[in-house]
Amino acid sequence: MRILITGASGLLGLNLALDATATHEVIGVDRSKLASPPFKLIKADLLDQQAVSRILDEAKPDAVIHCAALANLEACESDPDLAYQMNAELPAQLADECARRGISLVHLSTDAVFDGTKDGMYSEADMPNPVGVYSQTKFAGERGVLQMNPQAIVARVNFYGWSLGGKRSLAEFFVNNLSNGKNVNGFTDVIFCPMLVNHLGKILLEMVEKELHGLYHVVGPQAMSKYQFGIEVARKFGLRESLILPQSVDTSDLTARRSHNLWLSIHRLSTDLEHELPDFSTGLDEFYTQYRQGYPQKIRSYQQFAAS
Repeated sequence: MRILITGASGLLGLNLALDATATHEVIGVDRSKLASPPFKLIKADLLDQQAVSRILDEAKPDAVIHCAALANLEACESDPDLAYQMNAELPAQLADECARRGISLVHLSTDAVFDGTKDGMYSEADMPNPVGVYSQTKFAGERGVLQMNPQAIVARVNFYGWSLGGKRSLAEFFVNNLSNGKNVNGFTDVIFCPMLVNHLGKILLEMVEKELHGLYHVVGPQAMSKYQFGIEVARKFGLRESLILPQSVDTSDLTARRSHNLWLSIHRLSTDLEHELPDFSTGLDEFYTQYRQGYPQKIRSYQQFAAS
C-alpha cells in the first residue's frame, strides 16, 4: 500500500513514516524540517493554494494519514486565524480531494475536544465542548472531514514518544528535565490516556487495512493524571520522582485552558479491531528500550539544520 503522511516531521508523522516503511511504500509531506529520511519526501506548504490537489496527483497514494496540524495550544491562542486554516479548513479540503479520488483518509484529531467536566469516560457519542482555540479548531476539522468524506476515519488521540527536536512530547519533557536534576510540575488534575506513538501508528494502519470509517477514540486503555505519568516515567528511567512537584493546572501559567478529565472509552475501537489495545506498561517499556538503543538520536539525525 502506498501511504502519504502529512506532517512527516512531527512526532506522530515521523515515527509512523519510519515504522511503516518496513511494510508499505511511504511518501512524507514536510515543509522544511527533514533531511534525508529513509522514505520519499515531498516538500510543500499545505496551505499553498492547489498544494493538496498537486500532491495527491503526484503521489497517487492508496491512503493518506493526515498528521499535519497547528498543535501548540499557546500558538493557536495567539493566532486563531492560522489555527483555523490548519486545523479546520485544510482537513476539510483534504477530505474532499481524497473523496473525489477514492483515496482512504485518516484525520488526526484530539481528546481535547471535550471540556473535561464529565464524571467517568467519554464515548464517541458524547458531545464535544472545546474550551480553547486549538480544541475548537480541531473539532471544526472533525466535522468538516466527516461532512466532506463520510468514509474517512477521524481518530481522537493522545500520544507520547521520541521526536525530531527532542522536546515534542510530555514524556520527553520529564526525561529531559529529570535527567538534568531540574524540578518540574506535574498536573494532578488533568486526566488523560497516553499511548506510545509507535503503537498508535500501527493501530492507524490496521484501521486503514480493515477499511474502518467514522469517529474513533484511539488512546491508551489506562487513564492517569499527568503527575502520575511523570512518576511512571521517572521510575522506568531510574530518575528522581521527588523532582516532580504536584500542581493544579488551574494555578499554572499556561494561557490556553486545559480540560481536567480526558478519559476516553476505547470500546468501539477494540470491538471493531477485535483485540485489546496495548497497555500502558507495554508502551512505557518500549519507550525506555528505544532510549537504551539510541532511537532518540536516530530520530534527531533526520533534522534539517539551516546553513550558517
